[in-house]
Amino acid sequence: MPDPIPQPSPDPETALLLSHLDAQRDHVLGILEGLDEDALRRPVLPSGWSCLGLVRHLTVDDERFWFRRVVAAEQDLLDRPDDVVEDAWRVGADVSSAEVFGRYRQEIGRANAIITASALDTPPAWWPTDLFGTWRLHDLREVILHVITETACHAGHLDAARELIDGRAWLVLSE
Repeated sequence: MPDPIPQPSPDPETALLLSHLDAQRDHVLGILEGLDEDALRRPVLPSGWSCLGLVRHLTVDDERFWFRRVVAAEQDLLDRPDDVVEDAWRVGADVSSAEVFGRYRQEIGRANAIITASALDTPPAWWPTDLFGTWRLHDLREVILHVITETACHAGHLDAARELIDGRAWLVLSE
């Protein structure tokens, strides 16, 4: 197997933002560690999403959408408008949890490569005005901060779901 393509070392601010983003990604993966297939697929809130569906949402609607579509404008993704309306929150029975987690990790790797290869003041190469109207993120820095916020919010959702499933809590501070 050939050696991986070396990535440039990010500048200090990029490294800081990336470390915070990675911490939230690790939280998402860590809080779900040890759950079996049934628990990962079980909806525990009235809205009906499952832990696995939330991970797929982060994969498709956050990591892939914001970094590969918006920041990098990867043509193969821009040419597939059905990707935008894909119901990422629903995971079919034919899709294993290993596949969902594998795709999440793969998109994280691709996003990190885009982040480390780009300056933080790089404007989005593509913007979905049909989805967002006049609201806009102006550069990679804002995109990273947006994805950190989104991932942290969903990590909290997963904390609550995990506690409802089996009582496990991610971070317990004791006096």
